[in-house]
Amino acid sequence: MSTRAQVRFATREPGVSFNEHPDKINAQFYVHSDGYPEGLGCQIAESFTNYGKLNNWELEHVDHRHGDLEYIYYVWQDHGKSTWISIFHMIDWDAPANNIDQCIFVGKPDQLLSQFDERYGECPKCNRCECGDMDPELCGSACIQNTN
Repeated sequence: MSTRAQVRFATREPGVSFNEHPDKINAQFYVHSDGYPEGLGCQIAESFTNYGKLNNWELEHVDHRHGDLEYIYYVWQDHGKSTWISIFHMIDWDAPANNIDQCIFVGKPDQLLSQFDERYGECPKCNRCECGDMDPELCGSACIQNTN
């Protein structure tokens, strides 16, 4: 079975929470398969962090609604502001009630990759000062804690 999803683009506005569905969207795309966060979610994030290409998206009118979407993604943008992404899990075929409409992620693209992309596992931790920001080999020379 395919994991269907929609990607909707919304404008960041004061008073509009990232963990709620906005009243207005600017554009939306339908994705028929691989719509789970580890697939489509990471593709969206990589399109912002690494300028990755997005494949198999179908442009839809903003009023079109599907009844069988498992995920809805919102890409929140505005001029001069950072991009944020929200993921809503809409249907869980294994749950008794099926419709759950639950926000499961809110964050920036790099945070989405850290949470859902297995390629972004734990970075090496500095064993001298626990800074975690640099390779342990660099501690004392390029480490943000400057432990020399």
